[in-house]
Amino acid sequence: MREKRRLFGDQAEAFVAQELRRQGFTICQQNYQKIYGEIDIIAQKENLLIFVEVKVRHHEYGSMHDLVTYSKQKKIGLVAKEYIARNNIEDTICRFDIALVQINNDQPLLTYIEDAFVIDEY
Repeated sequence: MREKRRLFGDQAEAFVAQELRRQGFTICQQNYQKIYGEIDIIAQKENLLIFVEVKVRHHEYGSMHDLVTYSKQKKIGLVAKEYIARNNIEDTICRFDIALVQINNDQPLLTYIEDAFVIDEY
C-alpha cells in the first residue's frame, strides 16, 4: 500500500513540475530532503523562488487546504532556509505554495495555491 501511495505521489509531483515548466519555471530540485523535512518541488523563474508542497487525493474529503499542517509548514520553512543558505541565494523573493492534485477517473485536476502560507523568517 505504501509503495502504491508513493507512486501516486511521484506522479502528482511530476504533473505539477510539468505545469510549472509550462509556466516558465525551472525546476531546481524535487524531493529535496533533510533530516528534519522535505520539500516536494523547488522552482525558480527570474527572481522568484517557490517551494511547493504537493498533495494528492483520489477521493475528496474535508478541505484539502487543511492537509498542510502548521507543523509541516514549519518543517518546510526549515528546509527552505537551509536550501537558501546552501545555495547562497540573495535578492530573491521566496514563496510557499501548495499544489493540490485530485485524481478523478484517472485524470488529475490541479488546484494551485500561491502564497499558501508564510514563514516568519522570510
